[in-house]
Parts: sequence; structure tokens; C-alpha cells
Amino acid sequence: MSSSLRWRVAIVDDHERSRAALRAAIWSAGGEVIGEATRCADAVVKIKGWSPDIAVVAVGLPDGDGTEPAAELAAAAHCAIVLFTSHTEARVVRRAADAGVMAYLLKPLRPEEVAPTLDIALARFREVQALRRALEERKLIERAKGTLMDRYRLTEDEAFRRMRRAAMDSRRPMVDVARAVLVSESVAGTGPDG
Repeated sequence: MSSSLRWRVAIVDDHERSRAALRAAIWSAGGEVIGEATRCADAVVKIKGWSPDIAVVAVGLPDGDGTEPAAELAAAAHCAIVLFTSHTEARVVRRAADAGVMAYLLKPLRPEEVAPTLDIALARFREVQALRRALEERKLIERAKGTLMDRYRLTEDEAFRRMRRAAMDSRRPMVDVARAVLVSESVAGTGPDG
């Protein structure tokens, strides 16, 4: 994201008036609208190509429910998703939550709500991304620890200490050491597939 831009935003809504109001609010808050779509069928492909920070997706689109592309985008973790709708029913809110939506904007749009909503959505998205990365790194470390335990008949604590020492000696993150252990295991052909 450019340091001069607050966010890069994609809009998915078939109502020109709603898109125009949202576009104006985003621009006035220091953001940029990098693309717009009007149908579910186009939304996911276009948004992946645009690589926005945030996608604002309307619920009622001519070819389907906007929560479907929102769920697909959230699952692929391409950007923060904000639902844009006039619907406040519990079932719509539940579908939005199940889809991985980070925030909710109500129609008719109140421009003063756009900036805080998008800021919160992006902050939540980044937190979720950091948690996912940490979980993946933890899984790699656990696999590498298991590899060392099997290869050298070490206890879990001994394997962990060995990896920690290697990380400190090489001044590399523990996850990099874990990756190296797993690569060396696959190259040696002694892994589960070897």
C-alpha cells in the first residue's frame, strides 16, 4: 500500500448511486477505488486481479448473494471484506460472519462511517493474517521438531533446544531453521515419502 493512500478499495455493487457515494467517501478519506464490479460472477476474478486492501461487497446483486464472493475472497485471504447492505436481519449478519466478513456498512451510506469501518476491517484482517502465519509457522516448527526426534532419537525438549540453538547461532528465525530441517529431510530422502 502506498504511504500516501489510506487503503486501496474494490467495490462490488450493482447500484451506481451507491457506488458513487461510496467512491466519494473513500476518496475524501484518503483512499483509492482501484476497481468496481456489478456482478457476483465477475467479483472474485476481478478482485484477485486488482489486489485491493479491502473489498466492499453489496449483498443483493443481480446474479446472486454478495456473501458468496465475500466468503470465497475471505477464505483465500486476499483482502479484508466489508459487507455493504441495507439488510440488518440476524440471518444476513450471521451469513456475513460465517463468510469471514470483517465489517458491515449500512445503506444508505453515511460517509462519516466509511473511514472508521474500513480502518477496523483492515486492522482485523491483518490480525487474522498474523495469527494464520503464526499458526503455520508453529506447525512447521512442530514438524521439524518431530523430524529431529525421529532422526536423532531426541526428546521433544532436546529437539526444541537444538533448533533454538541453531536459530540463535545463525541469527535466523526459528521457522527458517524448521524449514531447513524439513528441506534437508526431503533431500536426504528419509522423510515419510522417501
